[in-house]
This record gives sequence, C-alpha cells and structure tokens, in this order.
Amino acid sequence: MAKVAIVYHSGYGHTEVVAKEVAAGAGAELIPIDAEGNVSEAGWAKLDAADAIIFGTPTYMGNSSWQFKKFADATSKAWFTRKWQDKVFGGFTNSASLNGDKQVTLIGLQTLASQHGGIWVSLGLMPANTKASTRDDVNNLGGSVGLLVSAPSDAGTNEIPTGDLETARAYGARVASVAGKLLH
Repeated sequence: MAKVAIVYHSGYGHTEVVAKEVAAGAGAELIPIDAEGNVSEAGWAKLDAADAIIFGTPTYMGNSSWQFKKFADATSKAWFTRKWQDKVFGGFTNSASLNGDKQVTLIGLQTLASQHGGIWVSLGLMPANTKASTRDDVNNLGGSVGLLVSAPSDAGTNEIPTGDLETARAYGARVASVAGKLLH
C-alpha cells in the first residue's frame, strides 16, 4: 500500500474539511501548513518518506494562499536535492465561487509537482454536466486536472456540498491507487 501525505493550508476551515475527506479516500496522513506558512520538521520528514503527496490550498484572488506559496517556496531544498523525484502528486483547491479561477491554482500545483520531477494524477472522473445535475453529484464542478471544491463564503464548514466531498474521497482513492500501482 502506498504511503500518502496531504499537505494543506486552510484559512477558514473549509479546505481542512476537504483535506480530511481526501485523506479518508487515500488512507493518507495530514500535514497542516500553519497560519504563518510553516510545516513542522516532522511534517517535512513525512513528506520526504511519502510515495505520494497531495497538495491542498484555498484559492484566494485566483491563486494559492500566501501560506501555501511560502510552503511551496520552501520545497526548493527538496527540489535541489531531487528528494521528491518520481513521487506521485495530486492537488485540490476550494473557493467560494463556482469558478473562482480555481483552475489557475490547480495548474500552479501541477507545475510545482512537475518542478520536483513528480507524476501528476488527474481527477479521472466524468463531469456531472446535465440539466439534472446538482451540487450533490460527483464532479459537479467538472474538474479534470485535480479536485475542485466550492463552498460559498457565507457557508459553514459543515455546508460543503456532498458532491464535492464524495469527489474528494474518490480523488484521494485514485491518487493512492495510482501510487500503489507504480510501487509494484
């Protein structure tokens, strides 16, 4: 079984809820990025030991939170020594708007993984894009690069649409499965 780590920043708690759902699907360990953009030494060691790393960040102003960006910049030590070369990677983001330019954030996460020589895992789910589709359907936001989640700005952390949470679990399972296949 692949060892999966999820490193994430959550500004208001919504992204943390999503991270927990992705972790449930992947059997992953959570590594929070704190409010100052830092990861513990133990967290860095877990990332180095993981077979797969899943990045998670809210989308603020069309990109990752500054705390996630600080973490991303700090990965240059792992980049320089190629510590994460050939690891499996995935990513997710959450914003208040249905679009909210989340795709830009995911492409940034994919680029970070590529900088490390990683292997990116797409969402791999068909979109729920019929007139009958609702926010309770899996992949109701129609993502493909990675996991997209939308929780309105006035929604509590317990109000994330069930379709997004189911998609999160399915994506976690997909990343773990792909990593497991590559281990054999």
